[in-house]
Amino acid sequence: MGVVIGLVLVAFGAILTWGVHASASGLNITAIGVILLVLGILVVLLDFFWWQSWAAIGPWRETTYVRRSVPRPRRRVVVDEDLPGPPPGP
Repeated sequence: MGVVIGLVLVAFGAILTWGVHASASGLNITAIGVILLVLGILVVLLDFFWWQSWAAIGPWRETTYVRRSVPRPRRRVVVDEDLPGPPPGP
């Protein structure tokens, strides 16, 4: 939102500075245009500075991914004690 307002101020300031060739008593239209230009540029720069996702200067927001260990299914070993076959010994 601040970028849009700043660009509108820059546009009005440029129109008043270079596009209007009228004079009013007690009012300097060129000075008002320059003031609007500077104010618009300042608003755009401050909005870029405060817009944290735009500036890649520092880590304002860190994302840490934690890898959770997922329990693996246990391996089941079945030992059959009664083995089929001849009985042991004579």
